[in-house]
Amino acid sequence: MSTAVAAHPDAPTSGVTNAKLGIWLFLASEVMLFGTLFTTYLVLRMGAASWPRGWDVLNVPMGMVNTFVLITSSVTILLAYVKASEKNKSGFQLYMGLTILLSFAFLVIKGFEYGAHFAHGEFPSTSIFNAVYFTMTGLHGFHVICGIIVNSGLLYLSGEDFEHPLFAGRVEGAGLYWHFVDIVWIFLFPALYLL
Repeated sequence: MSTAVAAHPDAPTSGVTNAKLGIWLFLASEVMLFGTLFTTYLVLRMGAASWPRGWDVLNVPMGMVNTFVLITSSVTILLAYVKASEKNKSGFQLYMGLTILLSFAFLVIKGFEYGAHFAHGEFPSTSIFNAVYFTMTGLHGFHVICGIIVNSGLLYLSGEDFEHPLFAGRVEGAGLYWHFVDIVWIFLFPALYLL
């Protein structure tokens, strides 16, 4: 008689696949990373004799536009997942394509912001505020680039593997990551730009 639980057809399951558990564990490590950065930001800001107000030194309208861009991209990746679940290939490709375009739009806007800082001689080494700003937004931008790579890969694979039974699950994992990237920005924007 076998003692393996997985071999028993009536064995209870949690409903969480290994892939979904993996992405949640990865996101937990990312929460710790950004949590440490936010904590460092608070300690530096509270310990500083003076600290610039975000609205005085950063471009709030551009930051606000980027916030709307990312929130919209969270909606489009959710719709891409819905279309993948419904086995609607053209719908998936449309919404995933829009997600990728919005991701690039976010980076382009952030590039203009960085360019303006550099043109005014503001670099990470210029001040502690700039070091914090460039570190936190730069790391977030790196996560956006990683999301573009993953989402572009899924868009490419949809040409051949769209009918694969695990495809929608892969899109769901990418969506969870992308929502995390969006949530980080929702905390970054007010912390840096509005306080």
